[in-house]
Amino acid sequence: MKAPKLGLAVVAATALLLAGCSAGDTSGNTSSGGSSAAAGGDNKGIKLCMYTHGDGGGFWSVAKKGAQKAAEDLGVTFDYQESNNDAEAQAQLIEAGVTAGCQGIAVSAPNPDAIKDALKGATDKKIPIVTMNSGSAVFKELGAFTHVGQDELIAGQEAGKKFKELGAKKVLCPIQEANNIGLQQRCDGAKETFGNVENLQLSAGLADLAKSQAEIQAKLEADPSIDAVFALNADIATAGAIPAAEAVGRTLQIGTVDLSGDAVTAIKDGKLAFAIDQQQYAQGYLSVVLLYLNKINGHELGGGQPMYTGPGFVTKDNADLVQKLAEAGTR
Repeated sequence: MKAPKLGLAVVAATALLLAGCSAGDTSGNTSSGGSSAAAGGDNKGIKLCMYTHGDGGGFWSVAKKGAQKAAEDLGVTFDYQESNNDAEAQAQLIEAGVTAGCQGIAVSAPNPDAIKDALKGATDKKIPIVTMNSGSAVFKELGAFTHVGQDELIAGQEAGKKFKELGAKKVLCPIQEANNIGLQQRCDGAKETFGNVENLQLSAGLADLAKSQAEIQAKLEADPSIDAVFALNADIATAGAIPAAEAVGRTLQIGTVDLSGDAVTAIKDGKLAFAIDQQQYAQGYLSVVLLYLNKINGHELGGGQPMYTGPGFVTKDNADLVQKLAEAGTR
């Protein structure tokens, strides 16, 4: 599958032009851990909303920062809320946003069945929807006009190719969220191109990294043929897979999806072979821009296809540049 030709360059250029016309402030917090922003400029009457399954960790803080920057650049009122991987809570956030006057809604969709009824309430009121991060295969079914993110199957396929290049023989693929179809697709993609991939469902995931490390370590001890780990999250890689490998005293090829400052440092130190960067700052930023353009000019960009922000690879070759950006919170 090839990424659509349309998209990121055009949207980014449009956003830069718009950014020159307005600026604002992204202050303000809500009781559920999200944030709202009423920026200065002529667009403060436009209310755009983003409701994700985010957990406030290293990945989602960057996506949130991108969305807030877009709201500031465009001068719109913006509401961001996270459900901490609680699909029912995410559905409730969407329903509340519809009631509260959102004029465009961006959502992540790791569990589309859980939020489809809430999104139906938005489409019934002709509120435009963009899915972001997860949901590339189901965005049309959810009523969205496009999806911003990476194709998770393709990301996994590219990871599988990378492990082949590294000479690995068996890859362990720990899954940190039980109901996230995108994570399963990453493991499936790796299996398609690599072959010998075994999944491991982590019981606590990101909520208890020490427990996740212990579970990965136990699997490595039980199966000495495993010589590589495909972590699906940077925190799982740096706080789970790397210390687990060190504890069992084996040198493993470890790759991850997504970035953090610790992950980039680990790449520079040779503890991580690679990270797949889906560029979540752009996911947040572009989702807001797409909703804004739909509101002011009726655009439905994407041509009915997803707009891909990844996968891209971070290795030792480009780690220095990416580290500076990660430390600034934009990668």
